[in-house]
Amino acid sequence: MKNRTIIGIVCMVLAVAITFLIAPVVNNLTSDTTSVIRLAKDVKQGSPITDADVEEVKVKTDTIPNGVIVKKNEVVGKYAASNLFAGDYFTKAKVSGEANTADDVFASLDGSKMAVSVTIDTFAAGLSAKLQNGDIISIIVTPKNATESIIPGELKYVKVVTTTTAGGIDKDSIVKNEDGSYELPSTITVLVNEKQAKLLAQYEGNADMQAALVYRGDKETANKFLAKQNDFFGGSVNE
Repeated sequence: MKNRTIIGIVCMVLAVAITFLIAPVVNNLTSDTTSVIRLAKDVKQGSPITDADVEEVKVKTDTIPNGVIVKKNEVVGKYAASNLFAGDYFTKAKVSGEANTADDVFASLDGSKMAVSVTIDTFAAGLSAKLQNGDIISIIVTPKNATESIIPGELKYVKVVTTTTAGGIDKDSIVKNEDGSYELPSTITVLVNEKQAKLLAQYEGNADMQAALVYRGDKETANKFLAKQNDFFGGSVNE
């Protein structure tokens, strides 16, 4: 009888301990979680991050690395600063508000568009070295031995990927010389469809080309010009 009483008391003490001491510890370990966002699928460098690319998950708070972005609206609509992979957390270094570097554009090519470079024959032909990545330009063409210049309908609105010096330095990587000057660009790289690329290749050897700035500014407006150019081809980007 005495043993049963002792066992009963021990069970009661253990029950109290579990209820008031062990259970709260276990609850804290299992309930101290935070909602974070991460990539649901791979995203290539320079590609926009969409709502479908992001998923929300709950993880233990103490396992979240410093600097992780936890709000979806801080990444959706931005661009991948490098190749990102499913399961990755987001940090400021992994996303960018713009995707205008040549590397960004090249990394996002998917076959619907291609990048083509044309030679800048004169200082003026390259807009006096003032072109910037993302500019929308018209390409003025003067065939050899011709007296008139034209702006072909196929090349009325094209996007500048970058300009590049003879030494292979892109616009976004160029630095000042010791005397404060800059090395001048010798080519313009533009984003075009197949038909435009073929036309530019023909003009490269048989005509002089000059860039005329049409628009520089927000991406939404720039895309309206590109949409008009796409309409010229009947909505087909690859002819």
